[in-house]
Amino acid sequence: MLQLNIKNETSRLRAVVLGSAVHNGPTPTLDEAYDPKSLEHIKAGTYPVEKDMVAEMEAFNAVFQKYDVTVYRPEMIENYNQIFARDIGFVIDDTFVKSNILPDRERELDAIQHVIDQMDSLKVVRPPEEVHIEGGDVMLWNDHIFIGTYKGSDYKDYITARTNMEGVNYIKELFPNKIVKEFDLVKSKLEARDNALHLDCCFQPVGKNKGIIYKRGFREEADYLYLVTLFGMENLFHIERNEMYNMFSNVFSIDENVVVSEKNFTRLNNWLRSNGFTVEEIPYAEIAKQEGLLRCSTLPLIRD
Repeated sequence: MLQLNIKNETSRLRAVVLGSAVHNGPTPTLDEAYDPKSLEHIKAGTYPVEKDMVAEMEAFNAVFQKYDVTVYRPEMIENYNQIFARDIGFVIDDTFVKSNILPDRERELDAIQHVIDQMDSLKVVRPPEEVHIEGGDVMLWNDHIFIGTYKGSDYKDYITARTNMEGVNYIKELFPNKIVKEFDLVKSKLEARDNALHLDCCFQPVGKNKGIIYKRGFREEADYLYLVTLFGMENLFHIERNEMYNMFSNVFSIDENVVVSEKNFTRLNNWLRSNGFTVEEIPYAEIAKQEGLLRCSTLPLIRD
């Protein structure tokens, strides 16, 4: 039986689901693109190919092996994108929440059923249909749960809006003892540089009291200021528009002092090292073309 335990983003990792790029399928058509960044690369003929993405994910896996993390992988589904395990579910404390994802991604959940079968079935929940929530929008910070959402009246018009206020309220009811704080994110169907697809595209904690943040990812300055007040301006690494586009805030913590980051994130990686972090640099720029990066590829199950 898996003893699920996730209370924050940075405690020592013990077990994780890492997505897979094997049998990833052909390049999507323009109509099939889920996000503006994929669309951009489909149009440009630079959409990533399977062998490059498999190599990047194996580099990530090698870091997990180095730190003795137990890694689960999804079962293979032919011609199906299974890279972004974060979207399909998430753990809060000892509870596994299945996401209500875009309907044509439902089989991704089936592919990790062998992992779900090892959990206490009483601790596995599925929200009702009207609740939209994806793991990239859910971020734990001890007694806080941060949730990215989109409050615009045109929510239903945005394929890039993945978590609704029903999702926020569902988590509030499920975890009444937590401080649940939602953040209204900037969305764009056409310009990836102005689209915070999930909360982890514009914010993520690292270490014990630090964070990476993109101010313009928040529709309301008050939401940004909430995080500044909580973490302290001196503890936040502010990223620029192009750095947000390249997913600088989508790194992944194996421990409070160990961060896996993309090798080209020079400015961020230098800041992390200057603040005492060990930075495990890996290539992940091909996967980034699908508007997802290291945090998106992982579904943590157990941390200390």
